[in-house]
Amino acid sequence: MKTIKLAPVILLFLFIMDSNFSQAAGTVKINYTVTFPEAQAHYADIEMDVSGLQQNSLILKMPVWTPGSYLVREFSKNIESFNASANGKQLAVLKTRKNWWRINTRGLAAITVKYRVYCFEISVRTSFVDASHGFLSTTGIFIYPDKMLHQPATIHIIPYKGWTKVSTSLDMVNNDPFTRHAPNYDILFDSPIEVGNQDVFGFDAAGVKYEVCMVGGGSYDKEKLKVDMAKIVQQETAVFGENPNKHYVFIVHNYFRGGGGLEHLSSTTLGASRDNYATEAGYRNFLSLVAHEHFHLWNVKRLRPIALGPFDYDNENYTTNLWIAEGFTAYYQNLILRHANLTTPEIFLGSVANEMSTLQNTPGERIQPLADASYDAWIKAYRPNENSVNTTISYYDKGAEVATLLDLEIINDSKAKYSLDDVMRYMYDTYYKLKKRGYTDAEFKQGLEKFAGKKLDDFYKDYVYGLTPIDYGKYLAYAGYKITDELANSNDPSLGITLNTSSGKKIVTSVLRGSAGWIDGINVNDEIISVDGAITDVASMLSGKKPGDKVSVAVMRDNLPLTLTVTLLRNPKVTYKVEELPSPTAAQLTVRKKWLGL
Repeated sequence: MKTIKLAPVILLFLFIMDSNFSQAAGTVKINYTVTFPEAQAHYADIEMDVSGLQQNSLILKMPVWTPGSYLVREFSKNIESFNASANGKQLAVLKTRKNWWRINTRGLAAITVKYRVYCFEISVRTSFVDASHGFLSTTGIFIYPDKMLHQPATIHIIPYKGWTKVSTSLDMVNNDPFTRHAPNYDILFDSPIEVGNQDVFGFDAAGVKYEVCMVGGGSYDKEKLKVDMAKIVQQETAVFGENPNKHYVFIVHNYFRGGGGLEHLSSTTLGASRDNYATEAGYRNFLSLVAHEHFHLWNVKRLRPIALGPFDYDNENYTTNLWIAEGFTAYYQNLILRHANLTTPEIFLGSVANEMSTLQNTPGERIQPLADASYDAWIKAYRPNENSVNTTISYYDKGAEVATLLDLEIINDSKAKYSLDDVMRYMYDTYYKLKKRGYTDAEFKQGLEKFAGKKLDDFYKDYVYGLTPIDYGKYLAYAGYKITDELANSNDPSLGITLNTSSGKKIVTSVLRGSAGWIDGINVNDEIISVDGAITDVASMLSGKKPGDKVSVAVMRDNLPLTLTVTLLRNPKVTYKVEELPSPTAAQLTVRKKWLGL
């Protein structure tokens, strides 16, 4: 980069200009009022009052993405009826970018901005409003003044008729639940708000008051949840040595079919299926989601890749370390339940095997390295298409598998003195608490090596930056286990396609790389009519066939008939199972005890 020397007088001018701006920004006061005059039509109305202005123009912005969900979502697309006024007169507003509005504030000390936000997208990262409740995902609700992310703000909520409660991690003002204070915009944008008549209950754990707000009803047992969620909190706090919150909020949206979660600094939003709490598997899956999102209050919200904070809300924030931020968290969500005795060792090992199977059954695992999967999340992970299975992997899945290997490596090499827990605690203490910044790729690797007691260059080369097949057997053997494929002796034939059956039509939705369909030209969106004249489901169509057989596949493509000759191949799908090695040694049993919390 070419360096330009500035004359002292220019430097002085820049310092004065910056100081004047800081002084001006420091006197600014920002207040929001949120109303829902047409909640039934999915609108939130926002009034923003800005006072203490000492500048000639003001640029207001809305974030284009929300931290924790790595996709530019263009929240400003939902804004309408944007206007500004001062002293009873309308002000000219110029939209200068997709998410920027410029207002002439020359001679004005205060302005009022009003706009509406259409809120009708059900997810943990987007706002939804109807007559029953309002969920405000704050990055898509509140605009902010440019260069004033450090400014505090007050949010006053006027509820829709019949709504009586507010749930958020933002502190109350004068004990008014409908008036909340945000110390700065990073905290405001990390604090979703639920307004309505949610079922609220709480518990204390690790010295922190926890609030659970349930929206949409459900078959949950409050008393059981209090006990089991507290166990998760205690176990995760033990990993890091402290719980940095005073108050934490779980916002749970219960739907007929729901899922997913989004972490925040002192809260999380979860999606759940309202009737799944009544089943053993459904309840365990909910606890696993709780464990995952709550673990994030340390891993990514505080212990974070250096690229993830301070945030740039206008653009993508790229990092190659989402496999640590999300993948390690995906590993811990199951390990925490095991260590808290909320699942059995067999269930935990089953989850490990399932993740291994999922990864092996994804052709993209041979194409996309783990670090690349992290970096390309912004353009690939949240924008999957019909070929994604062939070209990409989930940094959740492979990251969790890599965490499994590293945990076993550290436990084995340290003779069970250390585990991955020690790495997480050390990194949290060193980078979040002491250095007060995120970590680089090299620094996290150094933290792992500190407790493994050796260099991990080859491990990173093979499994993080490379495409070397994972040697599961080597690492599981440290704990006296082996991996077996229950389908190893299968010789079933396969076309290598997935179908969606709708209105009686069998439509191809994906074709696996290297499969019979891939090689011989079956396409996504083809309608499968028959195989060798058979017109039942594809499994029955292949009944009696074997790998190597040639079959005639009749399809409709773009409403034209086409017949393809396809040579069947063996189905490469694996179903892994973790089993005990015969006669495990004392050293292996020591690793196993440490790993599984026995």
